Amino acid sequence: MSVIISTSEIVLEKDAAGVLYVGKTRVPLDTVVFAFDEGATPEEILWRYPTLDLSQVYAAISYYLQNRGEVENYLKQRAARHAEIKAEAEARFSPKGIRKRLLARRDSISNGK
Repeated sequence: MSVIISTSEIVLEKDAAGVLYVGKTRVPLDTVVFAFDEGATPEEILWRYPTLDLSQVYAAISYYLQNRGEVENYLKQRAARHAEIKAEAEARFSPKGIRKRLLARRDSISNGK
């Protein structure tokens, strides 16, 4: 008779905006997944995000690999929301001519002293 033991457990916390964080850290699941997809090893991910521990990194990668479709859907939703927020911000505060405006502001402040 064999006994099955499941050892891959991950705690993901969702904030009010729907962002999933690994454990009680401020490291989004997105960050771990993107780093892993770019070829980073779990140890490299840990080095980049020291608030995680190695077991959390492995658990996040395992969760991603076991639930790839669900995680990729989540990432698409996050990318769409990011695009919406960016468009709203650019509509309110146009990035066109920002350098010129900032230089003019700097000059007016330094000339005013």
